[in-house]
Amino acid sequence: MADKSFDVVVIGGGPGGYVCAIRAAQLGQKVAVVEREHLGGICLNWGCIPTKALLKASELHHAMTGGAEAFGLKAEKVSVDPEKIIGRSRDVAGKLSKGVGFLMKKNKIEVIEGHATFTGRDSIKVTKDGKDVATVSAKNFVVATGARAREIPGVLEADGKLVWTYREAMTPKTFPKSMLVIGAGAIGIEFATFYAEFGTKVTVVEAQNRILPVEDEEISKRLEKTLAKRGLDIKTQAKVLGLKHGKNDVTVTLEVDGKQVEQTVERVLLAIGVTGNVENLGLESIGVAVERGAIKVDGLYRTGVPGIWAIGDVVGAPWLAHVASHEGVICAEAIAGKNPHAMDYGNVPGCTYCMPQVASVGLTEKAAIEKGHTVKVGRYDYQANGKALAIGEPDGMVKTVFDAKTGELLGAHIIGAEATEMISTFLVARHLEATEESLAEACFPHPTLSEMMHESVLDSDKRALNA
Repeated sequence: MADKSFDVVVIGGGPGGYVCAIRAAQLGQKVAVVEREHLGGICLNWGCIPTKALLKASELHHAMTGGAEAFGLKAEKVSVDPEKIIGRSRDVAGKLSKGVGFLMKKNKIEVIEGHATFTGRDSIKVTKDGKDVATVSAKNFVVATGARAREIPGVLEADGKLVWTYREAMTPKTFPKSMLVIGAGAIGIEFATFYAEFGTKVTVVEAQNRILPVEDEEISKRLEKTLAKRGLDIKTQAKVLGLKHGKNDVTVTLEVDGKQVEQTVERVLLAIGVTGNVENLGLESIGVAVERGAIKVDGLYRTGVPGIWAIGDVVGAPWLAHVASHEGVICAEAIAGKNPHAMDYGNVPGCTYCMPQVASVGLTEKAAIEKGHTVKVGRYDYQANGKALAIGEPDGMVKTVFDAKTGELLGAHIIGAEATEMISTFLVARHLEATEESLAEACFPHPTLSEMMHESVLDSDKRALNA
């Protein structure tokens, strides 16, 4: 067993951990990453990237079977090969994981495979397959162990066969005839639309009064109507009381509108959130505070123990890869004695890659009003946009929320094609403190979907030009 020493050791090689390691190496630190499974973490291997590969397949299927004829094209007898769809998704994930390995070598970062456990404030033991691999000491440790799918013991537990988490949902051998998705956040809605496109009868159950409950209410309701038209059965303000496993199906007991009902489906997907991977790291033994599955940190990601830092999903919401990466950069710069900027959690974009896509940044209209703002709201519909019509994507809307007194862009919300790409413009606008007037004065390119952002801004002052 080797003894190793570093300036910085990052525990976890996901989008937070590997980015933190790279930035620390750029700043002259001697760095190592300890990873127990795959470089790239959940996002790259079992989340963000492979799911987008799956969703692209569903988009192509939708275009071939539902929209091609409008363009003068006819696709007859479109066949679906689940094995190839899943295989391509796994290939993409594998390629990117190897890419992270290349970045580690390029930046002279040592990768130690195995599970890390703290043996002291400045040391860890790394084990793999039940054997000790290395003892590692460092001036600073960054815990970036991520999160896993949340379950409710005794009520909602995955078995990997009939009741799935996102992992099983990404690698089915065949598409089930029916599925009940518990949770209508981004993960639940993305998988619901994917499976529905390939013929699965999908029911979505959400405890709150609408799907995508963190999004603007107007956007959520619009998406719900669209999905209902596509055959998804959406039950809001509904509770799951229990699951009864059959031989190859699950009977779900629900409470809907105050009444108990039962529904039998082939598979159940749990999409009720995530919880941090804080167990079996020895955190308690060195005095690191953990609360409700998350490590407590300050604004620079220091725990209460000197030399121990934490970033990403393991420190709590928002559980987003881009947040983890940004936290990783700030943390690395703080460790190196720099003066990093503080993370602006009020300006973090959220993206849901269903059909149509949903993206947002900043405050919803309701939240802005509740914070005391007098708001001006602009809207622009996709069906009034030339590019949207030309590409056959007329379903959607751009919505902007401004402070009526100062012109501050409080929030922006998009539902429709390429929403997840366009939202970055509003992100940068908010970061640079752009106002309604400065955005209105910008010259947007034509013909583009982005013109709708400009028109929405103009509409907030009742001067939209093409509506």
